[in-house]
Amino acid sequence: MPVAGGTVQINLGAGRLHLDRDELLQWIRRAAEAVTTFYGRFPVEKVHLRITPVPDRRSVSGGSTYGTDPPTIRVSVGDRATRAQLEDDWILTHEMVHLAFPSLERRHHWLEEGLATYVEPLARVQAGQLPEKRFWREFMRDLPQGLPSRSDRGLDYTPTWARTYWGGALFCFLADVTIRERTRNQYGLQEAIQAIVRAGGNVSKEWPLQKALQIADENSGETVLTNLYGEWKSKSVTPDLERTWLRLGVRNRNQEILFDDTAPLAAIRDALVRPSAHGVSGRNTAPLKIFGVFV
Repeated sequence: MPVAGGTVQINLGAGRLHLDRDELLQWIRRAAEAVTTFYGRFPVEKVHLRITPVPDRRSVSGGSTYGTDPPTIRVSVGDRATRAQLEDDWILTHEMVHLAFPSLERRHHWLEEGLATYVEPLARVQAGQLPEKRFWREFMRDLPQGLPSRSDRGLDYTPTWARTYWGGALFCFLADVTIRERTRNQYGLQEAIQAIVRAGGNVSKEWPLQKALQIADENSGETVLTNLYGEWKSKSVTPDLERTWLRLGVRNRNQEILFDDTAPLAAIRDALVRPSAHGVSGRNTAPLKIFGVFV
């Protein structure tokens, strides 16, 4: 399956699915389109995608990404999954986001997972696959899970599920807002990660964290990521999320998302959900074209 800048090699494991071939290909296409929209191209030249049918299940039930060369994604799909369930799936997009960041030491796993947790819904919003207000409603609901507890010892030393996934996402979100604020909304975390991909960083490469942060910071001319990591790596830090929502001009009133365009960071709120003008290659790429065949 050629994608914009890369190839997805698909292997369908033994078992039967109620979905037909075209429905599976469309699911893979949507995930690749979301990631391509966010990065401006597919982040690796080739990836092996291994799909395992799971009996008596109705959804995508899990996925993992491995830094082999080329990288491998394994995803389990319920044999009773429907087209509608695949259209609402986030797991494959999450796994494809992992492709665009180097493998780090185990204690920095929170950044690998936090980045994928943060970027996945943004990529789907930017690709027109997830409504903007739904993104904010679910993000505002889930992000507080990443706040530290009393026993927290910093992101490098608190490897709980919540701090790994949502603590990492919290780090990425606040870094994104800060970069955009300091650069007058010219750059954000999206462009920072694109710079890492341009420098050859992907899941098949093992990098020290400091190298990734330095390249990302050089893109914006600021040291937001390096400084924030220095503050959060080994001590508990509790940011004021309520103040951040107010500054961005987003509010949840009884599950209804309201936007305040007079808020000081309203332009940043809008920029977060719009595709970057830069991309991995420094320019927008051609529309994604996909053809598929099962191996």
